[in-house]
Amino acid sequence: MKNLLFVSVALSVFTVTSLQTSAQIKINSINDFNLTGEGIVYLPSELKPSGFKATLATFAKKMMKPVGMATEFCSSLQFKYAQLLNRNVELVTNTSLIGFIDEWWGTKYRYGGTTKKGIDCSSFTGLLMGSVFGFTLPRTARQQYEICSKLKKDDMLEGDLVFFNTRGGVSHVGIYLGDGYFVHSSSSAGVTINSLNENYYSRKFIGGGRIENEHYAGLN
Repeated sequence: MKNLLFVSVALSVFTVTSLQTSAQIKINSINDFNLTGEGIVYLPSELKPSGFKATLATFAKKMMKPVGMATEFCSSLQFKYAQLLNRNVELVTNTSLIGFIDEWWGTKYRYGGTTKKGIDCSSFTGLLMGSVFGFTLPRTARQQYEICSKLKKDDMLEGDLVFFNTRGGVSHVGIYLGDGYFVHSSSSAGVTINSLNENYYSRKFIGGGRIENEHYAGLN
């Protein structure tokens, strides 16, 4: 029974329709995966499309939460953010996150601001991380950068921080949403979503950051 449950989860994660006949494949442990020295997970050929690979972090995160839902059960808010994130609506599953973003959407930027009358970038990331992910962050972008484990762009996951040099050093921060998109309090547009691939943000991007458990414990 345990083996069949694991297979069921694996099938739902990778959503490969041609694998419906693979439900009887038994996977007994993580040893059934080929873990390379570069930290890459390769699924058995029966459970993967050709050339599929994922980082350990991405694989683990996908295994902990569903990656999709039937379209007919999606809300109007999910459809809205699917368009903003250029993503299939079934894959917009973190309703707490998009609900928080929508509540603050368009709030103007205000240096030192912490309310809907105006909010700056680091205050916005602090409020979002606390409300959605349960993490307490220090006040400024530079302080938030200092407590993070540093990440390259390709290693970032939803909920990681993204840092920029907009006026010298670490001076701007947002929250990564996946697929190259991030939410932040922009000085020009207020709370909004942009892409790391946009020319301005691509040039100013410093790197990503992840709040680890030991940092979180030290802040509470």
